[in-house]
Amino acid sequence: MMSHFKIHPLINGEIDEDSSVEVMRQHQRQLVEKEDPFLKFIDHAKLVLSPDDDEEEAEDNVRSSNRDGAEQKESNSPGWTWIVSRILKTCISYSSGVTSAILLSELSQALSKQRRCCASRNRPECIKRLKKKHLRPKLSNTLTIDLIYEKNFLSLNSVLEAVIVDAFALPGTNIYMLTLGDFWSSNTIDLYLHRRYYDLVSIYGGILKKGREIFLTGCYFRTASEGFGYARLLPTEYLVILLDEDQDDDAMLIGAQFCSDPFSSISLDAANNGVTYLLYARIEYIGPLEILEKIGGTQRRQITLVDNDGMLLKFILWGEQVVLANLLSVRSMLVVDKPFIASFIESAIETPGIVCLEYGSATQLYLVPFIQQEEQVYVSLSQKQIQGSMIATTLDPSQGPKVSQVTLPCNSQGSVDFSNYPFRTFIVDLHDKMIGVSLYGVVTDIFSEANAEKTIYYMTIEDTTGRICAKLHFSESWSVGRLSLGHTVYICGLTCHMTKQKCLEASWFQNDVGASIINISCLPTILSSSCLHRLSYLADLSRKTSGTNVCRVWLDQSEQWHVNTTIAHVSCGHFVNATASASVECEFCCCNCENEIMRDFHLKITVADESAKVFAWCTGQTAIELLQISPDEFHELPEEEQVIYPSSLENERYMIAVVYCGQQGRLKQAAKEVSWEITGALKL
Repeated sequence: MMSHFKIHPLINGEIDEDSSVEVMRQHQRQLVEKEDPFLKFIDHAKLVLSPDDDEEEAEDNVRSSNRDGAEQKESNSPGWTWIVSRILKTCISYSSGVTSAILLSELSQALSKQRRCCASRNRPECIKRLKKKHLRPKLSNTLTIDLIYEKNFLSLNSVLEAVIVDAFALPGTNIYMLTLGDFWSSNTIDLYLHRRYYDLVSIYGGILKKGREIFLTGCYFRTASEGFGYARLLPTEYLVILLDEDQDDDAMLIGAQFCSDPFSSISLDAANNGVTYLLYARIEYIGPLEILEKIGGTQRRQITLVDNDGMLLKFILWGEQVVLANLLSVRSMLVVDKPFIASFIESAIETPGIVCLEYGSATQLYLVPFIQQEEQVYVSLSQKQIQGSMIATTLDPSQGPKVSQVTLPCNSQGSVDFSNYPFRTFIVDLHDKMIGVSLYGVVTDIFSEANAEKTIYYMTIEDTTGRICAKLHFSESWSVGRLSLGHTVYICGLTCHMTKQKCLEASWFQNDVGASIINISCLPTILSSSCLHRLSYLADLSRKTSGTNVCRVWLDQSEQWHVNTTIAHVSCGHFVNATASASVECEFCCCNCENEIMRDFHLKITVADESAKVFAWCTGQTAIELLQISPDEFHELPEEEQVIYPSSLENERYMIAVVYCGQQGRLKQAAKEVSWEITGALKL
């Protein structure tokens, strides 16, 4: 087991005894990556999708500054990670192949949809003013007003993050309406205000007035086709009013009115005698949805609040009220006006003697949202050094980079979120307190933690600037498919931090938002899409020992052939071994997999083209494509037919993906004497 892991010493400028060899290998990797057609297409797509910014588009751009400190706007083009993720998503959807036009069309449509959501035109002026300082991310389940009109539907669990554009009474009635807009839509929509909030509307000098932000959920959508002149939202009691501490009126309201009652002042007897409370506390924890079978399957959610004195108290939501939790976020400040005070027995909690807060018929909620901080991040000089990186298009060799800094969000622990970083991140750029990192590189080592309680793997990734070992945490079992040495991977959602031993640690958690690992070497679309590969000759492989090479070959019957069937683990595709106790163990996962096995090929084969011959090995779907028969069908053939079967493939031609698997990693290689693996094959 590894207690920690380091970036390769060369990254930190240290020189070891094998440094000269490593420098040569690094130079070779740089030459190979310079020619990588997949990376070149990403750069091409970024150029094609980069528009000329106009004044209004510039308001939403990533902020940057040049070296003399003067702030400027960076091009409103999509980020590197955004492009790669959507290219790979399209490749997975179109396994039979894509063209440059298909990929650019898919990217353009996705970008247009994203920009429509961020469009500023036709917004009311009050929303435009608020937009300039709108820093918080969207809540889960947030639906834009434009999307409501587009789908003509709104679920009760959907969240609206709205701004009041107008508040008025319907003529001749005492029915009050709010006209709502949001930060991502050009449309507005009217809401019938629930009567519990009538005393807060601006007609009576209340807080619900033009420019006030609110969150609401539990809404029914009444369409225009149901007898009304236009679509409206029906009343909901699940509404939270947002407060802004930077506004004088709100700051005075919080200080003078909302900080009056600490949790210690709450008395159940006083509440039963009609005393009401107004409480101000930080949201410490939002519990999961609970189903209480003992009381008829009632739904419940518990929210932990902490006041300025550090005292904790539970705020309980029951039944339909649980949707209110969708409007709240951890670390935000919550004002609970006139909560229902309940005993622990009434609330069915496990802490005797402690009262609880509940959402009663007179309760009103106010929220001071937690604002995500931002940090200026320098654009690494490695962007300038890597040929083909998109940053090269913004560099003037005589003046240095025009974009030297970008502004990225950071969490409450001070970690900077790189999920929307506009450029590619290299391993040399990794440092303490980074989250949402994406890397593109080659696997040089991978192994699992034997006899561990959790499913943990260690994978070393290498790019042109160095290598790092990442600790992969899977929720249950390995779920990435077959992955081995020499394969090119794209990994999203890495977290980097410094250990107590001053070593940089990289971690990946499968359940994190945006976390994914894609094995590019095994993607069928790479072979069938000429825009994503460049044909190589087999004779060139000797200088291309990094990355995935695509070659057009035939099977050479006169050279070595070894066609065997064996047993493999279904989830990872690696071969299994029989133990002394007659059980079956996967050599990759280091676990018993007796109930998760399949018959598979272990094929060693000679391929040839006009320039050379190469002895390589393969397994799985690649071997099936080359042999044009399944492992089970081959296994059922008589032995003499198995021997002569390869001769039936004479003159068959294929497009193949080849990787160098000769690295000295901990992973037991299926064919140690064979330095090349065929990771994909397409019959021509």
